[in-house]
Amino acid sequence: MTTRGVVLGAICARGGSKGVPRKNLRTLAGQPLIAHTVACGLACPSLDALVVSTDDAEIAQVAQRFGAQVPFMRPDALAQDDSSKWDVFRHLVETWEQTTGRKVDVLVDLDTGVPLREPVDIEQCLALLRNTDADVVVTAYEPERNPYFNMVEQTSDGTVRVVKPLNSPVTNRQAAPAVFSLSPAVFAIRADALRRFSHWSQARMRVHVVPRERAVDIDTAFDFQLVEFLMESQRVHG
Repeated sequence: MTTRGVVLGAICARGGSKGVPRKNLRTLAGQPLIAHTVACGLACPSLDALVVSTDDAEIAQVAQRFGAQVPFMRPDALAQDDSSKWDVFRHLVETWEQTTGRKVDVLVDLDTGVPLREPVDIEQCLALLRNTDADVVVTAYEPERNPYFNMVEQTSDGTVRVVKPLNSPVTNRQAAPAVFSLSPAVFAIRADALRRFSHWSQARMRVHVVPRERAVDIDTAFDFQLVEFLMESQRVHG
């Protein structure tokens, strides 16, 4: 980011959800799930605006009540189970630019399913994007499994082998090359990368590593219970 343009915070929250019906509106620690992400985005000073992309009128109303902007609705064609989120990002940026007359330099997507992220995670992703040649910076965490050591794949004859074998077998986790699991807590994307690439995996990408507990992604009812437990633990222990 050589020049300081608009850094647009984005919360993509469609009405449909297969794992947990109406997930974005489900109550978590006394507030709708989406409210936690709105609050985090509003607490981040580097975001010039915070916009929600949704196809759902109720989600739009709730998001606005908690302080986010919903200047337009997402088309139904971009709110299906198989819709590409990259296309949703493109639509959001293009429509916001047309609506406001302002140019977006960076889009920062905050997934509602990761409510334990903190504003500092957003700031650090932006700093890494600003100070490197990356097109995309995403939050990540150290996984419990490593494809060089204790992850296997099945072959055609039914046997299994290490996913990424090296010339010499890796005999302990510490000796394996570092790998990371991506977390959708924060995706900071240069706007020109949205135009040049059709998927984030085609771009130059770096990761900002966060603690595992801040990267929990809610996809099931159990995940809700886990996040509620972590929130209560933070409240009790500070």
